[in-house]
Formats: sequence, structure tokens, C-alpha cells
Amino acid sequence: MLFRKLPKACFAIVRIAVLIPLAAGALMLASAQEAKADFRVCNGTQSLVGGAIGYRTAEGWVTEGWWQIPANSCATLIEGQLGSRYYYLYAEDAGGGGRWAGDINMCVADNEFRIVGVEDCFARGFQRVGFKEYDTGRQGSWMVQLSDAPEAPESQN
Repeated sequence: MLFRKLPKACFAIVRIAVLIPLAAGALMLASAQEAKADFRVCNGTQSLVGGAIGYRTAEGWVTEGWWQIPANSCATLIEGQLGSRYYYLYAEDAGGGGRWAGDINMCVADNEFRIVGVEDCFARGFQRVGFKEYDTGRQGSWMVQLSDAPEAPESQN
């Protein structure tokens, strides 16, 4: 009843006042979805894989793990825009069948971990394993595909 008493020009103003915030919200949501960036690892094998990542922070070298990555699925190891150029990955088949490693030694633990520093792994109660280096070229996001086949060049998204 109230709207019937208002002039037609008021309806236009009300519509604009309602539509502008809705449109702005939709644009912000679309931008947030497009800007989503992260470091993902996809497991293209038929086995469960455990993954660990290493990277440089203000506090020094950090390794974190273990992410369980089921067969034919992906896991996000770092959420958000990547801040470094180089990231390091180590992964192994939970059944002991396969390993994705490299030449860069970093520390890992048996259970879930976040370790600062890559020196003296054994003396600090950790294991030392070889991580593979990935040069992201300062891309905002990166994806590594693990497979049973010989390693293919890394991919990016």
C-alpha cells in the first residue's frame, strides 16, 4: 500500500538503491573467485599419497606436512596468493610404492608437522629427505601433478 502512494520516480530511485549494492556484491564475489590462488598437488595415481611442502618465510625455511591426498584427487598445500618464487615438494605413496623427491634436503617428521629450519634435522629429532624444487616464476598459483608415469614438466594454473 505504501508504494502505491509514491510517485513513479521514487520507484526508480529505490530500484537503483537496491541494485547497486547487489551488483557490487556480485562483482566482488566474481573477483574473489577469479583471484583465488594457491599451491595445489594433484594425485593422479591409484594410491593414497602423503605430501610435504617447503618454502622460505621471514622466520627462515619452513617445512610442513603431511597432507593426505587420496587417489585421483587434489589437495591445497598453501592457500592464497603465493609469496615466493621457489617451493619444494616431497611426496610418497602411503603403501611405500612410490616417491616424488629431489635434491634439496629439508626436515620432516613422522606425524603432522611444521618445522622451522633445514639444518641438523637428525639432531633435532627429525628425518631428512630430498625435496624437489619448483620455480613458480612468481606466479600467483601453482599446481603439481603426481603420476605413476615418468615425471612430466610441472604445470601451472
